[in-house]
Amino acid sequence: MVRGVGDVTYTQALNRRGGIEADFTVTRVAAEVFSIVTGTAFGSHDMAWLRKQARRCGARVRIEDVTGRDVCYALWGPRSRKILARLTPANLSNEAFRFMTAQQITVADVPVRALRVTFVGELGWELYASSEFGAALWRDLWSAGVDLGLVAGGYRAIDSMRLEKGYRVWGADITPETTPYEAGLGVCVKLGKPGGFEGRDALVASQERGPERRLCTITLHDPHSVVLGNEPVRIGDRIVGRVTSGGYGYTVDASIAYAYLPVADAEPGTSVCLDLFGDWIDGVVAAEPLFDPAGSRIRAS
Repeated sequence: MVRGVGDVTYTQALNRRGGIEADFTVTRVAAEVFSIVTGTAFGSHDMAWLRKQARRCGARVRIEDVTGRDVCYALWGPRSRKILARLTPANLSNEAFRFMTAQQITVADVPVRALRVTFVGELGWELYASSEFGAALWRDLWSAGVDLGLVAGGYRAIDSMRLEKGYRVWGADITPETTPYEAGLGVCVKLGKPGGFEGRDALVASQERGPERRLCTITLHDPHSVVLGNEPVRIGDRIVGRVTSGGYGYTVDASIAYAYLPVADAEPGTSVCLDLFGDWIDGVVAAEPLFDPAGSRIRAS
């Protein structure tokens, strides 16, 4: 639920079975205007889902794809506040600019909607601006941060860090066939939400009987063995699941894999084996997140 203007929330949209049909970030930019940001390559899917829901409930809303209108730069890292402060008069302190909120600010004379969110487990902001300002905003951010160690990181860098932090990716770790309880996202479920929501009855039933499986973090004993996805996972002589996503975590110096395992086998410390190109590689179920479990870096002063 996005309560007030400037509030940001991570949202999982469910189907009737309680499966996660879409996963996106919603920002309330005005009383009746919401900005929705979804993952790369999921725009068409999520747009179709939103329009279908609007038709189903008879909502009088306009849904518009504005992907080409704006640019977005994610400025993340322990020095992100210091870099951004060089370019804006806005107060970036924790008290003035809280985590999971958005503000309209000026960054190097460019009007920007700044969201204090992260997908890498570090302090930082996503900066949205009209596309005609994209090149100038990039140059200004780069100039302000180069002496502080600013680097340009791509999708693979983001993917490595989100694995360490335990952030899920729709289409791999979470899908229409998995529920929030199975995915370890039960904290996001508000069964008492006024008016209810699609999939609520399925989630109530799931909660009453308890999930049969749970998404687990696995670290491999050999850090040089890196999964690609869909590898079988074995406990003893039983195949109990398949890898949903994985990669190498450079901060924690470990090869990481995620997989749904039976609840009885999902406790940290459980020994597992993964089939990588015909070789069984030993690993262990680990407590998550692997990086900054207290979340102190996200809310750093």
